[in-house]
Amino acid sequence: MCYVYILECNDKTLYTGWTTNLERRLKVHNEGKGAKYTRARLPVSILYYEEFEEKIEAMKREYAIKKLTREKKIKLINERKT
Repeated sequence: MCYVYILECNDKTLYTGWTTNLERRLKVHNEGKGAKYTRARLPVSILYYEEFEEKIEAMKREYAIKKLTREKKIKLINERKT
């Protein structure tokens, strides 16, 4: 299983990535060993994720989400909560 996720950083910015293990990836980010972007914005928390069977599907979805505006990402997150 692969996952696409959106993190909220300590400075309220959003970061999108993909992984095969959400718990491990969140831990790595919060240890300062994840993406360069998140290292200076700790701690981070997962606000949103989607599951995919194939890595390529997750990577395509990550790319699509990264192209969204902040407002559209927030809308996506809020739609999942309801």
